[in-house]
Amino acid sequence: MGNRIYEKLITCTNAVKSRISFKPEVALILGSGLGDYAKEMDVVEVLEYSEIEGFPVSTVTGHQGRFLFGYVQGVPIVAMQGRVHYYEGYEMSDVVLPTRLMGLAWGQKRLSLQMQPEALIIISARDDLMMITDHITTAVPSPLIGQNLEELGPRFPDMSEVYKKELREIIKKAARNMQVSIQQGVYMQFTGPNYETPAEIRMCRAMGGDAAGMSTACEAMAANHMGMDVCGISCITNMASGMSAQPLDHKEVQETADRAAADFKKLVTETIRLIGERKNG
Repeated sequence: MGNRIYEKLITCTNAVKSRISFKPEVALILGSGLGDYAKEMDVVEVLEYSEIEGFPVSTVTGHQGRFLFGYVQGVPIVAMQGRVHYYEGYEMSDVVLPTRLMGLAWGQKRLSLQMQPEALIIISARDDLMMITDHITTAVPSPLIGQNLEELGPRFPDMSEVYKKELREIIKKAARNMQVSIQQGVYMQFTGPNYETPAEIRMCRAMGGDAAGMSTACEAMAANHMGMDVCGISCITNMASGMSAQPLDHKEVQETADRAAADFKKLVTETIRLIGERKNG
């Protein structure tokens, strides 16, 4: 199992490296609400996921499928415009394959996970942006289960600081600079595609979770395993099950993410600028 997963990863990585000459320093995963972030970039190269044999392609509305290579505030970045989820039926190794590919292909040390959880648990107002300080993944299988890929990282990796403190401080500074309000909290990943039940939300709160969703934590875990520095920002799009009389609806999630997109983009751009400034300082 481990060899098959690694061989597929290497095949995809080599295919990308053979087509792309650009050398990014920061990797960005764009979730719903940030799909048009390309407008903020000086794009120099584009690679469709469908052009990479064996590469997982998203089936979710609002998730385009391509890598964008270019500059944001002079910082060379690669941006994933769309991602796949465990609930789409992919193996967990395929869900985290793009993250691992970015680490292998360009030796990424900075991975910025931008996404939106599908439920609000403790934070009191929708449209909030939340910096992820930690996560809980007991509801989804770890991407590290099975034979360890020694080429990527150790058998028993430390997870005490998945979302690096240095990058969290940069996000907070970016929020101050842009006068964007941002919360902080713990993200809990569920499998989806169904929204969580009121009882599951109560469980999440009891375990210390602040927001729930269907992505991101598994990718952060895989990146941390490889020694990448990870940060995450999420857009809180709706009240959790049991906290509102309104039934949960994906259209509402997308509409809320779209409304918050302007502040989200400002925060992401300034965060990238500050990362570049710190790296070159």
